[in-house]
Amino acid sequence: MPSSTEPLEPTTLRLRSCDGLTLVADSFGVPGGPLVVMLHGGGQNRHSWKRTGRALAAAGMHVVAVDARGHGDSDWSPTRNYTRDAMVGDLLTVLEQLGATPEEGAVVVGASMGGITGLLATATPGGDAIRALVLVDIVPRSESKGVERVMDFLGRHRDGFDTLDQVADAVAAYLPHRPRPDNADGLLRNLRQREGRWYWHWDPDLLTGLEDNPQARIAEMEAAAEALTIPVLLVRGGKSDVVSDEGAAAFLALAPHARLAEITAAAHTAAGDDNDAFTDAVAGFVATA
Repeated sequence: MPSSTEPLEPTTLRLRSCDGLTLVADSFGVPGGPLVVMLHGGGQNRHSWKRTGRALAAAGMHVVAVDARGHGDSDWSPTRNYTRDAMVGDLLTVLEQLGATPEEGAVVVGASMGGITGLLATATPGGDAIRALVLVDIVPRSESKGVERVMDFLGRHRDGFDTLDQVADAVAAYLPHRPRPDNADGLLRNLRQREGRWYWHWDPDLLTGLEDNPQARIAEMEAAAEALTIPVLLVRGGKSDVVSDEGAAAFLALAPHARLAEITAAAHTAAGDDNDAFTDAVAGFVATA
């Protein structure tokens, strides 16, 4: 366990993607502790995990939260390569750089897009460096209307915003279960200002890579789920419109050894909706995985 005087602020890492891009990450805790790699959802970045990263580091873990390609401070792909295969390749390359091996593997925590990446990586050569998996509100058979709502939000506002208040209004419309923030400064990590306008700081071309054959994606994810033998935790938002009771049950039928944790007051953005409950669920799982 780290001492009470040990700093819990992260240090910045620069890692290599599978095709030579630079991926930026935050490292919490002391290298040498149990490794936890955290992968955010589409349109988010590594800062989504800051509170959870600090808490897990305080419990003695080494947490690395990575900006996916095209997100946050990581490079955008010059070839617009945002496919599932590229994301999986990035994860496996990052794990290699962090020293994860089949003998000393990492726990991968993935939300939405990051969860798909983590699940598919377990069924890919090199995936045996993943010793446990946390899926945050993502299953193979997600609800199409909820997924469409997420994709619609990511695809909107390509022409940017005049003011931060407009940004806050857009987020409030997307997340109606959360109070609208009085201060929009917290949104700045997801924004960049160009020529007087505010733009989301992710590559809008990432949607090209994410728009694949849904049935093929479901089949690939179900095959990966059925092959799981490592410890697995599914965290579901009780108010989620992406993972239904039926979708969670279908996943648990494929991976009957998996655990389910439901965050009652949370929606699809479970980690941000009720971070304390989310962190408690993940910390308890990681400590025993």
